[in-house]
Amino acid sequence: MTTGTHRARIAVHKFSSCDGCQLAFLNLGEPLLALAESVDILHFAEAGPVDEEAEVDIAFVEGSVATSQDAARLRGIRSRSRFLVTIGACATAGGIQALRNLHDADEWVSGVYAQPEHIDLLADSTPIAESVKVDLELWGCPVSGEQVLGATKALLAGHLPRVDHSAVCMECKRQQAVCVMVAQGRPCMGPVTSTGCGAICPRWQRDCYACYGPAVQANVSALATHLADGGMPADEVARRLLFINGHAEPFRGEGLDWQARVIKRQGSEEEQG
Repeated sequence: MTTGTHRARIAVHKFSSCDGCQLAFLNLGEPLLALAESVDILHFAEAGPVDEEAEVDIAFVEGSVATSQDAARLRGIRSRSRFLVTIGACATAGGIQALRNLHDADEWVSGVYAQPEHIDLLADSTPIAESVKVDLELWGCPVSGEQVLGATKALLAGHLPRVDHSAVCMECKRQQAVCVMVAQGRPCMGPVTSTGCGAICPRWQRDCYACYGPAVQANVSALATHLADGGMPADEVARRLLFINGHAEPFRGEGLDWQARVIKRQGSEEEQG
């Protein structure tokens, strides 16, 4: 993309999110400064430059679509970008804020705000790909800065990067990490979660919480049944599946199924009571 007359142009846009994925990009430090020597970063409010209307070669988008203004702004960004890349769980799967999709948004907004009619909120918090065409999705909560940098270099070279969607369990084997599910009985989501984090939680004896979304051919139903058979209550199984990337299939479908079981059981208990 970079020629003698045209340096590649990049923008980083924020929607409904915590800014963590932008910070992961910023925390690259010197590699980011080196990138800035060969491209023009026209819009990146977290880092300084602001020009949201700029036409760019690559637009990175953090955050989910939560308001009508979000949806309109996103369409404009898409029209001014050659490649649109989503970064992080919010942009790729609705994020933690998508938990509100499981409930009546109007009801809880009315319970929180004295004048809810002034709150511009869509019924659901949705991934960017549900509103516009997305060329590449980079998962994570937060996304890996190195992964974003690698994707940038690949796109600037004229091709899409390869994204590894093998399970975290494979990464644990490569890192020679002891399986926390087998050794400690922890409710690890690693068997159904994409790698990308370097298996950081299992390597520190913590169970995976599915930050990087579903792995390829993830057997979520089998894992959910295993967790329940190990003593995890059905409502906790549902929460595990519907947490960070709960709007992404197959987490969403299986999570809603387990949530329905909880509601059905509660209904039966009320009838018996």
